[in-house]
Order: sequence, then structure tokens, then C-alpha cells
Amino acid sequence: MNWNRADLLRACLASLMRQERVSFEIIVVDNGSCDGSVDMVRNEFTGSRPVRLIVNRENAGFCAANNQGIAAARGEWIALLNNDAEAEPGWLAALERAFEGRPDIGMAASKILVYEDPQRIDKAGHLIYPDGQNRGRGSGVLDRGQYDRLEECLWPDGCAAMYRKEMLDRIGGFDEDFFAYGDDAELGLRARIAGWRCLYVPDAVVKHHRGATLGLQSARRLELIERNRVLLAVKLFPWSLLWLNGVFYIARLLAGILAARRGEGETARFPGLKGKWTLAKALISGDLQAMRMLPRIWRKRAGIQKLRKLSPAEVRRLILQYRIPLRELA
Repeated sequence: MNWNRADLLRACLASLMRQERVSFEIIVVDNGSCDGSVDMVRNEFTGSRPVRLIVNRENAGFCAANNQGIAAARGEWIALLNNDAEAEPGWLAALERAFEGRPDIGMAASKILVYEDPQRIDKAGHLIYPDGQNRGRGSGVLDRGQYDRLEECLWPDGCAAMYRKEMLDRIGGFDEDFFAYGDDAELGLRARIAGWRCLYVPDAVVKHHRGATLGLQSARRLELIERNRVLLAVKLFPWSLLWLNGVFYIARLLAGILAARRGEGETARFPGLKGKWTLAKALISGDLQAMRMLPRIWRKRAGIQKLRKLSPAEVRRLILQYRIPLRELA
């Protein structure tokens, strides 16, 4: 999916052209770009491996655009790569190998490094906090080989992931009510509830420009993250965690305030009284939007029962097994 990032998209597509030992097609869904992205793709990527281009007149969001690409895809596996990411030549082949002989694996996660500092981890699979906030495993730490083992993880980051098409056909694609942010967590947890597992593949390496879509200091980004945190919990969390959501949320906010006093964490990106007011307004706005969407999300929660393979107690254990420590999250 692309939206107004022609230069990043060019580098992303060039990295896909260098993929080795795998047969694949490339589909670009452009979400109403006005920076020449569509012409760039048409003019520069028409060679031996032409790019299939789907052009939307307006920004339909990350979820809808990905669903368009998934519907158009003809392969057995669906790989997603953000326009602000560049894949190493063995990325696709490594992800595909993760599914071989493992029929219960529905998702594969990449080793995502920070583009500007590739010695540092961006995401190595995902973790979650019991209020619905989720974050990449190992986010921000130096890569010392601690994430170099093929192993099960909670779910992949949608920046660079592979999904079994059969799984998506059974459980559905991205929930378009989420628009962007937290959407990969919703799809991943829904897939886990439906009995599918995820493998983290350290040989599938991608470098990611962090926050290139809206920017790390974007209030709109925080608004969507907060809104979708609530929607995720309401839609998929077992009651044993859902009724405690407010307690976990307050604990996370307090930890964030303490971290900001040390100059760390998300809150520190919004300095001064003006910055804190911007942050507070974004969180309140996200919560109010979530409240307005609750009736529709509640109906979707009822529909999850048709997919369920894990009991509510098993879902609770899964979330707590991959719980991100509060200090690390803050």
C-alpha cells in the first residue's frame, strides 16, 4: 500500500526486484497519492517483472488497501511490505520456508531493523499489554543476535509479514473499521483465536523507516492508536481481561508519565504543556471515537464465535504469555 511516498516506494519496489529463489507477483495499491507515485510506478517498473497497479481515488486506509491487494493476489501466500521498508534479497524465500510442513502456521513475522540505524531492532514479532496496546518485540534495542532464532511469536507486524491465503479466506482480511494502526494486531489475534499460529523468521530481514507515514509526533497517529486499542480489546479480549481494561490503562498512563520525566517514551516526544495538551486531546479524541463505534464492534465480537478454536481462558493465557512489561512499554 502506498500513499504519497514516491521516493520510498521506488526503493521498496527495487528491493523486491532483487528477491532470490522465489516466484512471486508484485501488487501496488495506491491510496490516492498526489506526488507522482502512480506515474513513477508506471514509468519505471514495466520491465521483466511488471508491477500490477491498483489506483484508488482517495485514501481508503491501510486496511482497505491491503484487502484490495489480497483480493487481487493469485498466490498461496500473501506477503505485505510497507512502502517505507526495504527487504533483503532473501526475505520472501525465508518467509515462505516457514510454512513448509507446518499446516497450522498461518502467519510469519520478519526481523525488522531500523533503516537509519540497522544495528537496532524495530520489531521482531509483536507483544501486547493487557489493555490492548501492542508494540514490536525488542523495539529500539541493539541487535546482538538475541532475536536470531526461529521461534513462535504472537503475530507479525504488518509492515513486513506473510500470511497463508487459506487462513485469510477463512477468517477474513483486515478489519476496515481500524483504518490504520493496530490493524495487524487485530488480524493476528483473530487468527490466533481461530487456531492459527505464527512463526518469527530471523532470516527474513527488512529495514524500516520508522514513522514515515504520519510521523512519530503526529497527534492523528496517537488518536488512531488509542481508538484502535479500545476496539481491539472490545472485539477480541476475553471478559476476564476486558473488565480490567481501565485498570491496566491507568497503570500504563502513569508509567508513561514517569518515563517522560526521565526523557523517555512516547510522552517525551510531546514536550512542554502544549505538547502534553496535544497528547491528551489525541487520547481523549481516540476514546470518544471508539465509544461511538462500539455498537458495530460489539456485533463483530459476537461473530468471532464462529471462528473460535481457543477458549477465552486460552486466549487470556496467550495474551499474558506475550505480555509486554510495563516498564518496557512506557
